Amino acid sequence: MKTRPDGLAPVIQSQPVCIAPDGAAALSPTQQAFNAVIKQIETQREKLGAWAIAAQNFRQKYQRELMPIIRQQQDIKVQIIYRLDAAFDQKGFSKTDRNHIVDLILSLAAHSEQARADEQLIQLVDKYQAHAEKARARFEPDDAEQEHMKALLAQMAGVDLPCDLDMSNPDAVMRIIEEQLAAIDAAAEAQMQARQAAQAARQAKTKKSAKQIEKENRLQAEAQQMSQSIREVYRKLASALHPDREPNPIERLRKTDLMQRANQAYENNNLFKLLELQSEIAILDPSALGQLSEDRLQRFILTLKAELKTLTAEVKQAAFDFHTEYGIDSAAHLTPSTAVRFLAQEIQAARRQSSRLERELAHLHDVAGVKSWLRVMRSI
Repeated sequence: MKTRPDGLAPVIQSQPVCIAPDGAAALSPTQQAFNAVIKQIETQREKLGAWAIAAQNFRQKYQRELMPIIRQQQDIKVQIIYRLDAAFDQKGFSKTDRNHIVDLILSLAAHSEQARADEQLIQLVDKYQAHAEKARARFEPDDAEQEHMKALLAQMAGVDLPCDLDMSNPDAVMRIIEEQLAAIDAAAEAQMQARQAAQAARQAKTKKSAKQIEKENRLQAEAQQMSQSIREVYRKLASALHPDREPNPIERLRKTDLMQRANQAYENNNLFKLLELQSEIAILDPSALGQLSEDRLQRFILTLKAELKTLTAEVKQAAFDFHTEYGIDSAAHLTPSTAVRFLAQEIQAARRQSSRLERELAHLHDVAGVKSWLRVMRSI
């Protein structure tokens, strides 16, 4: 026990939540199982905390170092678009070159935020979009070829396409196919739900087997045991922490805070946090835990295992959310310890890409430079 710096109330150093051996006596299998599940919970809590810290550090570094590079790349790509636009009508380009310039302008604009906000750039993109549509129109198939394409596409997709469907409009064709596939899926889903409902109705009429009844009774008993374990620990805490019974105003504030934490843990059915609080206020220590009966420890273990399962799921969700937020392939299998290192590699790669884009921009100063760049782009 330490004295507080203000000299008003003692600081109690909490004991770890575990069962220590009593002298020469070894721990029983139940006591060992209790310690093991406590250790697993602590490990998962550390992982969850590590993900929170890693996400914060990653976010700061991402905004501070990677985002400026990405914005720089966007600016360079816009400059490339304008260089290509300036070169488009100059002599020296073949029809293939001009078609390639159109494709590159539209491709660069599709990944540019500025192309969706800058009015001048929007008009420029519209101009080349019109070029692309004219080029497609020159290669529209005749009626016989359209019918062949329609039949082939309908067979591949497994749908019936309308007779008057305009095959020259790819967006409309895909929309019709998607609508028909959605209708097929909806019909299949309705049939499956009908079968499941019929099966559930048949099962409802069927008497439960002895095994089913035994399982339901066991689950109900386990739920009651878990509730009882949490309630027992909470009541002991509430009795020790009741702020109204504390005359010292400083200590009353501390107990009020602890009681709020206990209430929250009780509402969340979190036995582990309740045990931690007991340890924090020194009404539970390794020796006291060692005095618990086997039956009570078994109930504690059952409750803690349920909490461990939930905590493990939270760790997996934290990892999934992290990968999803930044569009990182789950196959990368990042961990809190490798996430920032991964970002450092991405920053280096982005810097190399920016340097490459700057070199490419420097070559687009005349027709010869643009033609040379087009040849390189066609080879990629």
